[in-house]
Amino acid sequence: MTRRSAAVPAYALVLALVVTAPLLGPGYLLLRDAVSTPRSHLTDTALGLSQAAPRALPQDFLMALVSQVVDGGILLKALLIAGLWAAGWGAARLADTVLPDVGLPGQFVAATVAIWNPYVAERLLQGHWSLLVGYGCLPWVAVAMLRLRAGQTGWSGRAGWAALAFWIALAGLTPTGLLLALVVALVCVSAPGTGASRIRCAAGAVSLAVLCALPWLVAAAVSDSLSGYDASGAGTAAFAARAEPGLGTLGSLAGLAGIWNAQAVPGSRTTLFALAATAVLVVIVAVGVPAVLRRRSAVGLLVLAAAAVLLPAVLATGVGVAAVEAASSVLPGLGVLRDGQKWVALAMPGYAVAAAGAVVTLSRWRIGARQVVTATALCAALIAVLPDLAWGVWGSVRPVQYPPGWAAVAERIDADPHVVAVLPADAMRRFDWAGPAPVLDPLPRWLDADVLATGDLAISGQTVRGEGGDARAVQDLLLAGGDPARLADLGVGWVVVEADSEGEMGSAATTLDRLPLEYADEHMRLYRIEGTPAPQTNPRRGLLIAAHAVWLAVLLAGFVGQISVGQTRSVRPGR
Repeated sequence: MTRRSAAVPAYALVLALVVTAPLLGPGYLLLRDAVSTPRSHLTDTALGLSQAAPRALPQDFLMALVSQVVDGGILLKALLIAGLWAAGWGAARLADTVLPDVGLPGQFVAATVAIWNPYVAERLLQGHWSLLVGYGCLPWVAVAMLRLRAGQTGWSGRAGWAALAFWIALAGLTPTGLLLALVVALVCVSAPGTGASRIRCAAGAVSLAVLCALPWLVAAAVSDSLSGYDASGAGTAAFAARAEPGLGTLGSLAGLAGIWNAQAVPGSRTTLFALAATAVLVVIVAVGVPAVLRRRSAVGLLVLAAAAVLLPAVLATGVGVAAVEAASSVLPGLGVLRDGQKWVALAMPGYAVAAAGAVVTLSRWRIGARQVVTATALCAALIAVLPDLAWGVWGSVRPVQYPPGWAAVAERIDADPHVVAVLPADAMRRFDWAGPAPVLDPLPRWLDADVLATGDLAISGQTVRGEGGDARAVQDLLLAGGDPARLADLGVGWVVVEADSEGEMGSAATTLDRLPLEYADEHMRLYRIEGTPAPQTNPRRGLLIAAHAVWLAVLLAGFVGQISVGQTRSVRPGR
């Protein structure tokens, strides 16, 4: 790689590090849905054999596998930083692929748009690290498919398919990421070219996606994880896209913002400044659209960007909420649609290419003496209107240290891995040592035992019920001060009280006072339940491990295939 060709990936890495700088320090990311622990294990829950919907497959499998040799906190932070880096570098590569005349200046603008935007800020604050990894794969998926269609010798052969397989599989760390990657791949199939046929490309993308989806498809098929899904209007409406100050829902989405959780928003997007910030992004993209329209291979990305803004806006209306509710009640798997704003990620490849095209358009309009000056001004403007994305969204995304009691409790339970019940009853925790934001309970990802969790969430004063029916029965028994023998009959062997987290305890003290106390400090208390039968091995574990192994094989084969075959000289997609 020459110094010139290394400039863009270096710039993208710098941007990614500026965003995630606090995470370079020691500790673990604990923020809303982001939970990292020193180690995790291949429990039934990690494989999808629980009553919870398989939303975190195969990421939990990967974390359990790799954290045996790499600290889980380091692994999660590395994947998150790599995902953002991939987004910027891939957006620049995509811009160079479809708009070669943008040069390095346009590539720098594309990288800035991909990394420095409200979508990244909001998903960071929500803790959706694996979704951001999938987000970072999207431009690479587009590049791989466009080059397959273009007919490049290496890319139309094994190297091309290896690249497509790797990026689809990596995006498939989470079901949403896989679906995003598949949509981008299928949209790029429409590009003109003399390489692999459209039918072959589409069939290949779908086949790869199905293989990578096996972990959660099999988990959904063999468990009852979707039977308790809450398809009520309240649950669906709570996750609809949200309008920002001065902007309607459509305007917020056009600015790559509008996440449902108003607490997971950078401060600059909570005032009328959001209007100006959105205007800057949208104007830059709009200015570049004419340059992109001249390239037939990129038109599909623009259409996809428009749809990725318009459709979530529709889903946020009363009619849209009712439609998602009705569809989810018939097919619970469609509940993936209810967080409509996350699909705005599909706009990023088109936005990035159009923003790069703005450099060419402004040069043709004789605005800006040189493309370098123009690109510098555009990058500066994009960063200036979202200043609080820097330094972990103004310090909100930072590592924390677990109190020693967590490791002590984990050691005792792992030595005798019976099912664990946890109090207080809330699924989300607020720990003084972890900061003001709530976080999912880390215990299920730390222990080598299955931890009961209802999945219930309190949103805007409403409770959105999760799928954990068995967990709810144990929780209700504890809150009612029930007989410990009944807990043993239900297979529960341990009760953990996270004493430094507020939440509902009910009459649980009546039950806990009758249990042997195994460990206690200011943060944690651990109680043993006597007479619990030995846990039985789920007969479907082998099937789920095999499904995950298929995903892992696609990921590794794609990675090795790219390295072994290599990339031949660049051939531009058809115009």
